[in-house]
Amino acid sequence: MGIEKEGLRVSKKGGLSQAPHPSALGCALTHPNITTDFSESLLELVTPPLSSAKSVLDFLKDTQHYLYCRLPKDQSFWPASMPCVMRGKTYIPIAQYGSSNRGKMKTVYRQGLANRYGSVMQVIAGIHFNYSFSEKFIEKFCAVSINDHNKDEAYMALTRNLVRYGWIVPYLFGTSPAVCKSFLKGYRQHSLVEFNDSTLYEPYATSLRMGDIGYQNLREDEAGVKANYNSLSHYIHSLKSGMATTCNAHEKLGVKVDGEYQQLNTNILQIENEYYASVRPKPLVESGKKPLDSLRDKGIAYVELRSLDINSSLPLGIDEQQIHFLEVFLLFCLLKDSPAISTREQFEIDNNDKLVAHEGRRPNLKIKCRSKEVSIAELGAQIATDLASCATLFGATYVQEVEVIAQRFNNPDLTPSAQVLSSMKKQGQGFFDHINMYAKQYRQDFLLHDINQAHFDYLDAQAQASCKQQREIEESDTISFDQYLTQYFNQV
Repeated sequence: MGIEKEGLRVSKKGGLSQAPHPSALGCALTHPNITTDFSESLLELVTPPLSSAKSVLDFLKDTQHYLYCRLPKDQSFWPASMPCVMRGKTYIPIAQYGSSNRGKMKTVYRQGLANRYGSVMQVIAGIHFNYSFSEKFIEKFCAVSINDHNKDEAYMALTRNLVRYGWIVPYLFGTSPAVCKSFLKGYRQHSLVEFNDSTLYEPYATSLRMGDIGYQNLREDEAGVKANYNSLSHYIHSLKSGMATTCNAHEKLGVKVDGEYQQLNTNILQIENEYYASVRPKPLVESGKKPLDSLRDKGIAYVELRSLDINSSLPLGIDEQQIHFLEVFLLFCLLKDSPAISTREQFEIDNNDKLVAHEGRRPNLKIKCRSKEVSIAELGAQIATDLASCATLFGATYVQEVEVIAQRFNNPDLTPSAQVLSSMKKQGQGFFDHINMYAKQYRQDFLLHDINQAHFDYLDAQAQASCKQQREIEESDTISFDQYLTQYFNQV
């Protein structure tokens, strides 16, 4: 398993840092553990694949400690999914990756996202949980599977169930029921109400990040692109069709304006990553090769669960109990029967996801399950029974932790989203003040920790190596950026 944790660099005044990626952290293009996402100010901490929750969290903790020690004193690391005070799109610097063709492509892709959807949505942060079962386990599972699965089919069955039961993640772990008013400045329509002078919220929301004002694929859906998880070939074809179909709205933007690239192309999807899926089957990365081609040629190496909010009340945004639950949930999704998802069921799934994101804690809320309306408490109780069975395969600690978390199905007040609002009300704080309190506290606490010198030495070495590697990539370019893009997109 591995974790990718995003987080904004925030200035002392509480706005998005306008400073470039700190040189002490190395070069974002090639650093394996500290990079950037959409914005120059949106950091991403990446663990390698490790075999236990403890080892993953230890790596993340030491990396986050290193980050605090290397960040300039006037910056902090924002510990929530929804952003700090926003001053409009002009104050969101797009990530820069140097002068190489590869680096330019990453920046132009992000410029395209900004032009297509606006920059503000792109600085929402999250945690991605990457997971694979051992080769030995998957082999044995496929051997006894009544559906006669191979490895890719097993992982696609798991992925379908992660989509099907996806509402569980924001319900149990969502921590974004409120946002700073500045985030929605200029937003035409939304359903949020005032919490106080500086904050908007939804009283029963679990994860606004996963709702209408957060990640969404409305434009792609309208244009006819919908990820199809019914087989690996269906999945690849559905995204490739989006990458091969031009879009009128994107044509109007133009690819180059006054000699400057505005986007990579005018297709519905510039590249496959533009499709904001809550779960993705992933291949092992092959340099210079399109991920979908690697997926086709090499198969699925792991799945990426992308719907986790950063829990601001936890120093790392996630803890061991939550990871143990996710392990059990992933096993449940693998073992549970996973038929193809019909168009009708996909419509149900999308509605469930939206409903739980915005109103998940509403008393007696009902969602759809196989065309029938059922309350979250009732459906949760059924799923909790299966989860308990799966937990026994991991041992007593897992059984106990799953039992504790599953109580949230029947008692919404125990959910992190309810706890966030309760804490804000109790302390008389709006969203920004509440999160900023944690931001200051964590910075202070981490700087008092004993340093893991071996880990710091490792990251210092990675920082140096990443910049050396970036220079080598830049020096090895022999073709123009125009030619590079043509070659990249013409790969068969």
